[in-house]
Amino acid sequence: MAPKSKTKAPTSGKNAVATEAAPRLTRKGEETRERIVSAAAGLIFDRGVAGTSIEDVKDAAGVSSSQLYHYFADKQALVHAVIAHQSDAVIVAQEPLLGKLDSIDALRAWRDQAVAIEIQLQCKGGCPIGTLAGELAEADPDARADIAAAFARWEEQIALGIAAMHARGELPADVDPDRLALALLAAHQGGLILTQVRRDPAPIEAALDAMIDHVAELQAAA
Repeated sequence: MAPKSKTKAPTSGKNAVATEAAPRLTRKGEETRERIVSAAAGLIFDRGVAGTSIEDVKDAAGVSSSQLYHYFADKQALVHAVIAHQSDAVIVAQEPLLGKLDSIDALRAWRDQAVAIEIQLQCKGGCPIGTLAGELAEADPDARADIAAAFARWEEQIALGIAAMHARGELPADVDPDRLALALLAAHQGGLILTQVRRDPAPIEAALDAMIDHVAELQAAA
């Protein structure tokens, strides 16, 4: 049996990083709320939180002030919804690979997917979660906690595959799957920052290649 991951993940399911349950909405209400959040997420990804106003979101979503404030008390509440939205988007974008990273081939396919996404985006924008962290971690403690939960959710998905390898005896007994998963995520994020700054996929390629080569070396030593 695979060892249990030490990473504490937030409640599973859509908008898992949200700290409070949203009131039940009608189908039309859900669609309107999602349209607002999706519009805000796109604007914030392009312009940042500071560069995105409520008026910008209203125009992009095609809603009135009364509609927007029906779902969100203020801009901070909307930003928290965007964090949950982007957490879901990041996980979905990596499926079906994420959560099944239980071999070197699977890890390399995940690496290739990450590089392909950056090439498609022309290495612009960075990580939807990471860019929010850079802007909000020191300014909004509640947002920082939500972002940390989003990263924990991602980390746990990586750890599932590493733990499976460990349980099969494909990694040395003293290897900590959670720590290895954390290192893989850190390599991804660090490489992505340099990729964004340089407009070159080489940093994320190098960072993930180095970590995956390390896992392969551990596998060979098992």
